[in-house]
Amino acid sequence: MSSTQVPRNFRLLEELERGEHGVSDGSVSYGLEDADDITLSKWNGTILGPLNTVYENRIYTLSINCGEGYPASPPAVRFLTKINMGSVNKHTGWVDPARCHVLRHWRRSYGMEHLLTELRKEMVNSHNRRLPQPSEGSVYH
Repeated sequence: MSSTQVPRNFRLLEELERGEHGVSDGSVSYGLEDADDITLSKWNGTILGPLNTVYENRIYTLSINCGEGYPASPPAVRFLTKINMGSVNKHTGWVDPARCHVLRHWRRSYGMEHLLTELRKEMVNSHNRRLPQPSEGSVYH
């Protein structure tokens, strides 16, 4: 039995529509960085810090780049807001696919909502939830 794969741009248009209508419980959100981006490659994401963690009451912004291989290949993800988290390079904000479970085990069925939700779950895990954090509002350059 063969399965039909939705072309990249159709998939990204579906994600754009979903992102514009709000996702899940509002703890994550995403949308195109530039509404005129016909390649649908550059996205912004937002994660609200989980309760009872050092991330609580903080808003984290991210840059998500969906390359030509997306959704078969994971996007490149970078925190713009400084964060101390095991899978994030503390100098650049890039999420290391080798250290990030959702990127390391990426599946075609995953999308940006799943990615952001899983990154938020990483904030809650025992290795990250109490790490000292950079000053609130600081950003990577």
